[in-house]
Amino acid sequence: MTAAYVTLVTNDDYALGALALARSLKRVDSDHSLCVMVTREDLALAPLEAEGCKVIRVERLPCSKAFNKRHTRERQHAAAPFTKGTKPAFHDPLDNFCKLRLWELETYERVVFIDADAIVVRDIRKLFSYPEFSAAPNLYETLADMHRLNSGVFVARPSKRTFENMLLALDQPNVFWRRTDQTFLESYFPDWHGLPYTYNALQYIYFNLPDLWRWSSIRVVHYQYEKPWETNHPKLAQLRPLIDLWHAVLEGGDLPEELPPLVMQ
Repeated sequence: MTAAYVTLVTNDDYALGALALARSLKRVDSDHSLCVMVTREDLALAPLEAEGCKVIRVERLPCSKAFNKRHTRERQHAAAPFTKGTKPAFHDPLDNFCKLRLWELETYERVVFIDADAIVVRDIRKLFSYPEFSAAPNLYETLADMHRLNSGVFVARPSKRTFENMLLALDQPNVFWRRTDQTFLESYFPDWHGLPYTYNALQYIYFNLPDLWRWSSIRVVHYQYEKPWETNHPKLAQLRPLIDLWHAVLEGGDLPEELPPLVMQ
């Protein structure tokens, strides 16, 4: 079976994130490459190519003007504000839908998509044996989050026919996808298969759900709100060990043997 990891880069911040992701994958899996979908040509892509990544230029989805207007940053953040954490200034909701382009990559029979703001800390090759569509829960605040998926890590089977059907389902009159691609994928694959949350451990588990932060079992760390390369955000102190972890991966340092959770007082 031909298989690969896939990520999406839409700006220089995510190009840096993808570089850390690529280096994290090389630590645990030398058998599968990382395919990087990029939406712009003026990005710092040479470091990714030097890491052996396959860089593929993709366009934004051919959605209607009305769809694009409904999903601008201003409208999306006003209609569905992020109240649990902060999104960086570069966040553009329309970029998120470009993830769907991976279904066009029919060179591969199976892909594991990983957001560029995530790193892999243990072997995840097992995911290639999971069916489409498999994703971990959007678990970061309470166990009530278990019923919703997070699209930061998922397993897919590329098919241009699926992609074309997705476009038809996506761009419907007056439909608003509250959390962009994530909400859409949950709707498109209502019977999605659940992955263990350890394959997409959202960083807020670290201090919100410390009983679930078991370092020895965590395989992917996903920096879902504040990014580890940001130098000034309100959760710097709380997330410092995870920020240091990301920088260790980027710079080729040693990973910690133990990373205990932060227990809030």
